Amino acid sequence: MPVRGEIVHLNATWRAVLERHDYPERLRDVLGELMAAAALLSATLKFDGSLILQVQGSGPVKLLVVECTSEQTMRATAKWEEQAQLAGGFRELLGDGRFVITIAPTDLTQTYQGVVELSGDSVSSVLEHYMATSEQLETRLWLAADAEQATGMLLQRVPGSKQDEEGWKRAVILAETLKREELLQLPAREMVRRLFHEEDLRLFEPRIVSFRCSCSRDRVVNMLRMLGREEVHGILEERGKVEVGCEFCNRHYAFDVVDAEQIFAADVVTPPTATRH
Repeated sequence: MPVRGEIVHLNATWRAVLERHDYPERLRDVLGELMAAAALLSATLKFDGSLILQVQGSGPVKLLVVECTSEQTMRATAKWEEQAQLAGGFRELLGDGRFVITIAPTDLTQTYQGVVELSGDSVSSVLEHYMATSEQLETRLWLAADAEQATGMLLQRVPGSKQDEEGWKRAVILAETLKREELLQLPAREMVRRLFHEEDLRLFEPRIVSFRCSCSRDRVVNMLRMLGREEVHGILEERGKVEVGCEFCNRHYAFDVVDAEQIFAADVVTPPTATRH
């Protein structure tokens, strides 16, 4: 059949995200679903760089961001109104907004970005809408997350194939029987066996995914250089030091006056000395 599938189980990778931030339960589950979706989508693409999924909302949850690299490393973060009571469904959390997918190549050549309005009442429906309207790919997603893992399954109709319409429909109908508890608890092979035991399947070797943040002191230094000497020294005069925190891994970087002088030392041009003959 012209159908391909992916299954993801994020265990230690997902817990590494939760160890760095104390997310409310409802927000935690939505962010976990988006993280599982990013892993699934990255497995269907051929790219060298980063795949970034962003959900920007007008509700109490303002932003969800997940990054997955071609090296199978991931990180995620969220912004929300900490005083708000996060309850209800996906749209109650995010309100109106937009979904943005970015593919940023490692060599910093042409970056691809697609943007659509939020359409649907779940992470899976938002992504299915995006894939249908922007990529013209028939795609179905089943996602779940809790405090221990983020999981998901993707079915996609192979691009350019028009044959076996009934085969695609049958695969989707079988997958629709999958329950949230099964998605969270069953190993991938057992899940496949239960859903598609009467179908002819080809299974591939699993790939390992891990948590890794790309932030570093050197990157922060470059950012401070872009701010400029005057701006940085203004912060130092006001606060005594410059502090920068990474929203993904929660690591903090601090710079004092001496550090600032070293950052901008290379910008000082020394006039040439006179030469005697």
